[in-house]
Amino acid sequence: MQELGWREWVALPDLGIDRIKAKVDTGARSSCLHAFRIEQTSRQGQPWVDIWVHPEQFSERVHQCSAPLVDQRNVTDSGGHSEQRFVIATTLQIGTTRHQVEMTLTNRDTMRFRMLVGRTALRGHYLVNSGASYLSGGPQ
Repeated sequence: MQELGWREWVALPDLGIDRIKAKVDTGARSSCLHAFRIEQTSRQGQPWVDIWVHPEQFSERVHQCSAPLVDQRNVTDSGGHSEQRFVIATTLQIGTTRHQVEMTLTNRDTMRFRMLVGRTALRGHYLVNSGASYLSGGPQ
């Protein structure tokens, strides 16, 4: 298993995001991606979402992408607030390892990290060293 630090540079190749800083959060069950705008659409009769992301903290650069909609779920954040979120399935790449993960979408403008990698995405693939950062060397 690959060792990760508490924060890592990751990629979401299916979404065209080649680099985004993520907090590796063993306290969160699901992974989460920052999206400041989300529009539900359909393609060939299947539900999709169009997503607008600021992939870099403190930057106004906008990345627009789309993904099939898997579900909508109530998610409770660490502050105890519940929110209905869209859920997508996409490829997560950390270092040279790639695998499919489910990810919720929410506005994280006020948060330090544009993405969280939760326990479900970590299980069976990674070990977390909470005293280290950027052990994967970024997406390769």
